[in-house]
Amino acid sequence: MDNFIFSLNTTLPVFLVIVLGWFLMQKKMFNDNFVNIINKYVFKAALPVLLFKDIATTPIRDVFNPKFVIFCMVGTTVMFMGIWALTAIFMKDRTMVGAFTQAAARGSAAVLGIAFVQNIYGDSGMTPLMIVAAVPLYNIYSVIILTVCANDQVHTNAVDTIKRAFINILTNPIILGIAAGVPFSLLNIELPPIVLKTVTSISQTATPMALLAVGAGFEGRKAIKKIKPTLIATFIKLVALPAIFFPFAIAMGFRESALVAILVMVGSPTTVTCYIMAKNMGNDEVLSSSIVVTATLLSSITLTFWIFLLKSMNLI
Repeated sequence: MDNFIFSLNTTLPVFLVIVLGWFLMQKKMFNDNFVNIINKYVFKAALPVLLFKDIATTPIRDVFNPKFVIFCMVGTTVMFMGIWALTAIFMKDRTMVGAFTQAAARGSAAVLGIAFVQNIYGDSGMTPLMIVAAVPLYNIYSVIILTVCANDQVHTNAVDTIKRAFINILTNPIILGIAAGVPFSLLNIELPPIVLKTVTSISQTATPMALLAVGAGFEGRKAIKKIKPTLIATFIKLVALPAIFFPFAIAMGFRESALVAILVMVGSPTTVTCYIMAKNMGNDEVLSSSIVVTATLLSSITLTFWIFLLKSMNLI
């Protein structure tokens, strides 16, 4: 029950902020132009600063575990590429492939991860290392997939698409924010108090503003028409991926906080960043927002189930 209450306390406020964004849009306190400005601000400023702070203040060297890093990197690669391949084969509507793939694979590791593990163990354990190993790849693979699957890429040849993907990786604000934070983490460089407070203030605006934008941009009638891919992506994200990866993680000897960190990596709800990136990179933002809302709403139940199962097996 304690884990369910914690899961509810973690995910329900996120869902309620999304609902608030939708309500404010209905009451004309937000308009399309304002929401577009929020999306650009979050994508180009707030999220990069948030990820810079998360990486820069993460003590990689203190908790470095090569086997765990390799598992997170390989697992992330398999998740994204496996879902992309299957989606490309089975999804008839090609305009949804990029958004579906990203939302089905990409969880809220940075936002939810540390809080979730700290609630169980009192410290962040292996979560910072998971974030450093997985989150950069989340963003690189997302940029590649969203570039290749963008709606304006239908008539673009392969060479131009590859060039565009490469340029998008090098210029993506979120990836640049992560890259900027890595040297600080590796060298254990502390940010000056003035800089840290400023960065913290900016980073704290990222999640609430992104959630308000998701809610404001949520179009119920259009989302209902995409309920089937929404539910499939949510099932993959919250149920199928943990079921696939846990046996491998357990066989490799991961236990306690490492196993919970892996749960966050493969089984946390779809991150709001999916909507922001899909919106800014010419992909299906309606499907993205629908998956974010649904996965967030259901994740308190699924996360509690996985924690209960792992505890019952004396693995955490």
